[in-house]
Amino acid sequence: MPETPAPAGPLSGVRVIDLTAVLLGPYATQSLGDLGADVIKVESPAGDITRYLGPVRHAGMGGIFLGTNRNKRSLVLDLKQPAAQGVLRRLAAGADVLVHSIRPASAARLGIGYDDLRAANPRLVYCVACGFGEGGPYAGKPAYDDLIQGGSGIAALQAAALGEPRYVPTLIADKTVGLMVVNAILAALFARARTGRGQAVEVPMFETMVSYLMIEHLYARQFEPPLGPAGYSRILAPDRRPYPTKDGHLCVLPYSDKNWQDMFRLAGRADLAGDERFTQVADRSRHIAELYAILAHLFRDRTSAEWLAVLEAADIPCMPVMGPDELLTDRHLAAVGLFETVEHPTEGTIRNVRSPMRFAATPTATRRLAPNLGEHGREILAELGLSAAEIAALERSGATRAGTEEGGA
Repeated sequence: MPETPAPAGPLSGVRVIDLTAVLLGPYATQSLGDLGADVIKVESPAGDITRYLGPVRHAGMGGIFLGTNRNKRSLVLDLKQPAAQGVLRRLAAGADVLVHSIRPASAARLGIGYDDLRAANPRLVYCVACGFGEGGPYAGKPAYDDLIQGGSGIAALQAAALGEPRYVPTLIADKTVGLMVVNAILAALFARARTGRGQAVEVPMFETMVSYLMIEHLYARQFEPPLGPAGYSRILAPDRRPYPTKDGHLCVLPYSDKNWQDMFRLAGRADLAGDERFTQVADRSRHIAELYAILAHLFRDRTSAEWLAVLEAADIPCMPVMGPDELLTDRHLAAVGLFETVEHPTEGTIRNVRSPMRFAATPTATRRLAPNLGEHGREILAELGLSAAEIAALERSGATRAGTEEGGA
């Protein structure tokens, strides 16, 4: 698959060895690739499981895989074989970053624990994306997005609005923790630039999502002794939701005192503008459930478009409710080019969601499209200094397999 020429990104020259699969890790390493890093995706002979999820044009190139693995090169290694483990150690010796989601005991058995690798490469940033932090009783438990949503409090909080615990309908734990992985790696690279030394980094899903959730939901328990129960009352108000209009639903969030006064007048409820429960932010906070119950019936007499026009003219924060298909034709997203249509060598025309970050001098870019399984194997092994005969021997043993742009071995 040819590389697309593009200006160097901010991580140009950084090599990342990616041993992750499914979504959390691949989302994180794709972000590093978008920033210009050379990401080598090490896959088992079966490949990342997301290759087989969702709609496909060709086996092993599913839609979710295509959306989380651009800007990477694929190398197949059967890490159960000592020869493949040796290749990985050679890769790590010349890399800047290694990311994996393997349990520590398994990594040690494979000879790819931090202590195994840092002797040859003390500058290596070694990041483990795990379910639960080492040292706690949950360490080593399997962890997936649904489990973490339940364990971290997200599913329980959904009951305030829905009447029963429910998962948020997006892989919020995987993607949020993936961004934290990127954050941790960038910080470790910055520290290395100052000290010359790499380090081991752990990013656990459970602790990350509890931290994420409790920023606002610690609430009255921020104080000791507590001033009340945990849970941000505004977020948990039953009527905090998109409001029905004459022809749909609308999101409205007046913020300042002036916003609220203006909105009450626009809605023909001047009486509420003078209601002492709603005049100041502290008053509204105490009566937020009552206020949202009123809003739930305030917008039914006009269409969403009519409300948007008057609310935007008054500078009151508002947005229409849009579904995934509508986002693809949204005028703002079209203007900023968030969705790119590109030609993949084997999958034809596909749509990418580009990185939303903008850099003036070192832009993000789609330099490579998602690779077929093992597509870059021989290329990467040759870069390590292996001869054609050595590469062929690895292929015969099954320690690696060569792929092509057609996905064949």
